[in-house]
Amino acid sequence: MNLAAATPDDAPAMASVHAQAFDTPWDESDFEGLLESQGIFGFLVSDEDPAGVLICRAVGGEAEILTVGVAPWARRRGVGLALMTAAIGAARVAGAGEMFLEVDVDNGGAVALYEGLGFVRTGLRKGYYDRGAAGRADALVMRLDLTSAAH
Repeated sequence: MNLAAATPDDAPAMASVHAQAFDTPWDESDFEGLLESQGIFGFLVSDEDPAGVLICRAVGGEAEILTVGVAPWARRRGVGLALMTAAIGAARVAGAGEMFLEVDVDNGGAVALYEGLGFVRTGLRKGYYDRGAAGRADALVMRLDLTSAAH
């Protein structure tokens, strides 16, 4: 597994992973634009093919995971953990004291990963995710204290 800080040149690979991981994926221009923005950083995990992607924003002492996705073929192999661990470290370096994310309430694997990293549930966003014909899904809001030495 190869984890690297993402650059705008990685936008095609990142969009490819995102399209495999989500029903409403971001495209290359979304990733390129974000990675050219101040306060934004990202990571890309590759095996032989792109396997995982993460984009985070750190500003004003807070960090927010904007998206994190793992290709279905690469799940349960530590890709999500590697991405999140890298993001937590980068957010601390950027001066963030806390990190937030939203996760689909039905994504038990992701919720377990985040709780294992020390995230706690702080809220619920009703109808946050658009699942197209399947309707809308709620999102858990989760927070991690980055000032604790435990993470």
